[in-house]
Amino acid sequence: MITTETDQLVYQRPESLTEVSTSYCPGCTHGIAHRLVAEVIDEMGQRENTIGVASVGCSVFAYLFLNFDFVQAPHGRAPAMATGVKRVLPDKLVFTYQGDGDLASIGMAEIIHAAARGENITVIFINNTNYGMTGGQMAPTTLPGQITTSSPNGRDVERMGMPIRTAELLSAVDGASYVVRRSLHDAKHIRQAKLALRKAFEVQAQGLGFSMVELLSTCPTNWGVPPSVAMKWVEEKMLPYYPLGDFKVNPAVEMMKVQGR
Repeated sequence: MITTETDQLVYQRPESLTEVSTSYCPGCTHGIAHRLVAEVIDEMGQRENTIGVASVGCSVFAYLFLNFDFVQAPHGRAPAMATGVKRVLPDKLVFTYQGDGDLASIGMAEIIHAAARGENITVIFINNTNYGMTGGQMAPTTLPGQITTSSPNGRDVERMGMPIRTAELLSAVDGASYVVRRSLHDAKHIRQAKLALRKAFEVQAQGLGFSMVELLSTCPTNWGVPPSVAMKWVEEKMLPYYPLGDFKVNPAVEMMKVQGR
């Protein structure tokens, strides 16, 4: 509350964010991602017009914290469900919210083909390099040498293969219009992530096709480190393998003028 003429309001809870205490682990950046999505939807004036599709994993709790309509998809099938929702309700703003185990493993076929078809949906991809909800097992995004509960000696790329760079993979699909990677490990990169999310939703609002924002995120509990160390781990370990950037931006998207703060 502003009490004097010199007070300045710098933050308030977005209308699109519910008044519910978080259930995420301390230091998890899912909460930051939720806040950014809520702020963007509010700024676009789309809260009553938005439908989210929750995946399986820690991301499934999104519908508890985001104050607009949600549907629940089977594991990995969020892009397929979002496709159906968008085709039936083309005037709605439809997005999926998925983790790396959901999107890049069991859901790889769905995300590739949704992009190939150029479905006019927005995908928010949370990459924390492990299966967060089910015990911290190795995911398609787990880094070389990274220890998980199913790779206790570290990911051996000769036996287990290389991690998948999903943004780069989808950027080669002709149907994709906007594919970028951002990070949530510090204030500067959080601001950049918000602008990317705004652009991804604007791509859909203007009917320009498939968009995906990959967000590098923390998982202190399964990584076995304090939150402050987890933020540093993103910077020191994840960024070299998963460089930030715009991997696919169609000319029509480049011409868009997007507002955001």
